[in-house]
Amino acid sequence: MSELVRVSFTIEQELYEQLEAMLGVTPGGNRSEFIRDLIRERLVRDAWKNNEEAVGTITLVFDHDTRDLAHKLTHLQHHHHDAILATTHVHLTEDLCAEMIMIRGRAADIEALANELRRHKGVLHADVSIGSSGKPLQEKPGPHRHRALRHPHPH
Repeated sequence: MSELVRVSFTIEQELYEQLEAMLGVTPGGNRSEFIRDLIRERLVRDAWKNNEEAVGTITLVFDHDTRDLAHKLTHLQHHHHDAILATTHVHLTEDLCAEMIMIRGRAADIEALANELRRHKGVLHADVSIGSSGKPLQEKPGPHRHRALRHPHPH
């Protein structure tokens, strides 16, 4: 675990009360962890804005009866096989399906694939959830374990 540093900051009373109210409904209600989570969220958003490597999820809702749509969506995913990590397909109704496509790559490439998918007739909804590849959130590289063996190289 990283070395912890104690910090102090000053905020307006009203903002402090809003923070305390949020902590009251947050599981665990730990102020330090809440602040760490806010910082991590910002790091992920900044990495996305800076077009760094990211992990995203594209969620599609589509009418599977639309002519050749399932084939077109599958073909497009196969074209990006090197970036797509996993796909989950579920049946929502007799006519509607949802797919969640987990993809790793540059943020702009993830957005571009989502745009390619959403342009097809029959796609009713396409949304991207941004995530992190973990790199901006990692502790400093150092010794770690692989199958109980310690070694000093970073990953």
